[in-house]
Amino acid sequence: MNAPALPASLADIQADFLDLPEADRLQLLLEFSRELPDIPEEYAEHPELQERVVECQSPVYIVIEVDDADVVTMHATAPPEAPTTRGFAGILTQGISGLRVDEVLAIPDDFPQTIGLTRAVSPLRIGGMTGMLMRAKRQVRDKRRA
Repeated sequence: MNAPALPASLADIQADFLDLPEADRLQLLLEFSRELPDIPEEYAEHPELQERVVECQSPVYIVIEVDDADVVTMHATAPPEAPTTRGFAGILTQGISGLRVDEVLAIPDDFPQTIGLTRAVSPLRIGGMTGMLMRAKRQVRDKRRA
């Protein structure tokens, strides 16, 4: 049985990383860290609505929205002084937002290991990105039922 195909948004991000020489991939990750949008005011003013990603050493919080058409939007916060973690949050925010619920739930759990950064960043950081993805998928499942 074939693994499900990555949604185009994440496949494009994956290709962008894998098309670069390994030495240049961290620079692309830093670009994603700079592109992480601010979390909407409604969540910034109510941190209890955000979920802490405890797998990350840095304080990272995520919140998922699912609209009536089953379209997902991911929001994340990560400190500027943690650019690697912030970059991973940026990748997932860009890659997940706009997808339908079923597409998000079909993202392979090992996606963070497939973008060519496993030798450039520590396993702990890859584990943090995996934690972000797992929490995002769980929130999608929970909100789909709500």
